[in-house]
Amino acid sequence: MSYEVTKSEDEWRRQLTPQEYRVLRQAGTEPFFTGEYTATETVGVYKCRACGNELFRSDTKFHSHCGWPSFYDPADSEAVELFEDRSHGMVRVEVRCARCGSHLGHVFEGEGYPTPTDQRYCINSISLTMEPKDPAES
Repeated sequence: MSYEVTKSEDEWRRQLTPQEYRVLRQAGTEPFFTGEYTATETVGVYKCRACGNELFRSDTKFHSHCGWPSFYDPADSEAVELFEDRSHGMVRVEVRCARCGSHLGHVFEGEGYPTPTDQRYCINSISLTMEPKDPAES
């Protein structure tokens, strides 16, 4: 894969904390109900912690009670890439940042949540930064 943002593993290790590196660059998962954005209601934009790519907006965030931030649609269909993930003895769909290839989480379909897309992008908080909307823009 060729990405707009490319760095050596040493560069990623210097930029990211060990926990961020484990999730973003090694496809790890943060423990459920521990992430800073799991229950937040702040209005704004969620960006990739590794490269700053806009990924999700707060108006597509919903409470799925799964332990990780959940969104029903990316901010732009080109913002994320989806890959089949057969790790851990199951088949899932991995979500990665389309700009740098960092692991974000997984997307699930057909779970019956009352969302427009019937999808749940289950995203690690540690893979995101949140940029609150400027109150002056309201």
